[in-house]
Amino acid sequence: MTTARELADDLLAVILDADPVTATLLGVPGRDDRLPDPSAAADREVRRRAEAIAARARAGEDDPVTRAVVAQQADALACKAKSNLVEHTYAEGLSAPVMLLLGALPLTRPADERGARDYLTRLAGLPGYLDALADRQRGSRRRPLAHLVAAAVDRLDRHLAEDVDPLADPVRGTRFAAECADLLVTSVRPAFARYRDFLRAEVGPRGRSADEPGLCWLPGGDEVYADLVRSYTTTDHTAEQLHRIGLDLVRALDREYEEIGARVFGPIPAAEVRARLLADPALRWTGPDEMLRLAEDAIARAERVAGDWFGAVPDARCEVRAVPEADAPNAPLAYYLDPALDGSRPGTYFVNTHQAEQRDRFSAEATAFHEGVPGHHFQLALAQRLTDLPLLRRFASIEAYLEGWALYTERLADEMGLYSDDVARLGMLSGDSLRAARLVVDTGVHALRWTRRQAVDYLRANAVLPDVDIDSEVDRYIENPAQALAYMVGRLEIQRLRGEAERRLGDRFDIRAFHDVVLGDGPLPMAVLADVVDRWCDSLG
Repeated sequence: MTTARELADDLLAVILDADPVTATLLGVPGRDDRLPDPSAAADREVRRRAEAIAARARAGEDDPVTRAVVAQQADALACKAKSNLVEHTYAEGLSAPVMLLLGALPLTRPADERGARDYLTRLAGLPGYLDALADRQRGSRRRPLAHLVAAAVDRLDRHLAEDVDPLADPVRGTRFAAECADLLVTSVRPAFARYRDFLRAEVGPRGRSADEPGLCWLPGGDEVYADLVRSYTTTDHTAEQLHRIGLDLVRALDREYEEIGARVFGPIPAAEVRARLLADPALRWTGPDEMLRLAEDAIARAERVAGDWFGAVPDARCEVRAVPEADAPNAPLAYYLDPALDGSRPGTYFVNTHQAEQRDRFSAEATAFHEGVPGHHFQLALAQRLTDLPLLRRFASIEAYLEGWALYTERLADEMGLYSDDVARLGMLSGDSLRAARLVVDTGVHALRWTRRQAVDYLRANAVLPDVDIDSEVDRYIENPAQALAYMVGRLEIQRLRGEAERRLGDRFDIRAFHDVVLGDGPLPMAVLADVVDRWCDSLG
């Protein structure tokens, strides 16, 4: 019988074959000259291979944690292949296939001449990739949102108008630079222009309106969304249950807004606290440099005290960079890119400085703790050190664990004494509001037939976001269904596990040890994480 480790390696090969650009960014060699295959036939083959591995993982008994991770990741891969999201996802920076490539390829850092040659081969494959993607999207019955197609056209226009093409960055300053420039001018940029023209002429005119934004309006969409909910949350919660949980959480946060808000603004209702945060011009940024400086300061502050809360800390610091200017209009507020295995790229917190003067500063510290320290940077950099585990266990894309931990650390940061003042604590609450509201809005859009306007209005009333961010958030939920549910679902489960461990262990509970247990096995489905924490408690008697 195939061992759990062998199954993990088999599945990782399927994952990286399907997404070779991610393999390169992770520093896993062997696929650096390839691009994904966007065809329906390729998705069917990925699904077939993933489902076979999931069945084999559930049939064995050795290493049950690895088998559970393999089964969940195989199910998630099959779910993604089955969803056909590629056929109607165009603009969102972390899910639309073309936008993903435009963001990811410039981050490649070839280590040697072979790597540079592989990168040029990959670039040479872009015209074929774009033509194949257009063929699939042209033949799909799934109509996209018209305004998101227009946003994709605008993004491609900006890319084509750039004087310095970021796709040349990986070999800029090397002897391959001239060859790369010629390839971009003669082949790659014309292919992007051709794809842009396809979107404008063929896709945009058949786009559906913003009154029908969710999967529930598409053929088979209800089933696809239910599968994605299970995949992203690793729970059996239904969309309706998550919607109610979100509504209850949003209401419950009002008490904390009033308590902390009274120390900042005086005794006023929660809704007025949120309105004051958005209306006060003193709480806006003066420019991009200020945004980056605060992020760096917050992360440095967290690093200084991390040893009091964690037994294990990463070897390398978390870098802070601005989101590339061309990507920024369609990029999220912030994101973290984990370090490459080969050391060619450090773990990096990207700050979106686009329209900085319109963005709030009160949530910046919470965001830095979420994306950097002790959030994603600790989680992902520490996972890479688990060299006794199969590589899949270190890189498993289990959103409820990954995002649940990062959201948990926003509250943990308050326990650690990291917030500089009560305004920053209100920023922590604004993060909670957003993640709770996501449960309401994502399910509302995709399961309950909300219009885009309903989603925008709900966020405007219950989250603390400027309009520039509300629009991008809603569009993110539309094009990346169910992903946003993972944050609060995972956070609630980690908090529950900590509370249960504190109850069982009493004076023997050690917060440093608890955090090391949560981070010590790589990303895990929620039920598996519960088993790991339960066994830890048992081991302490």
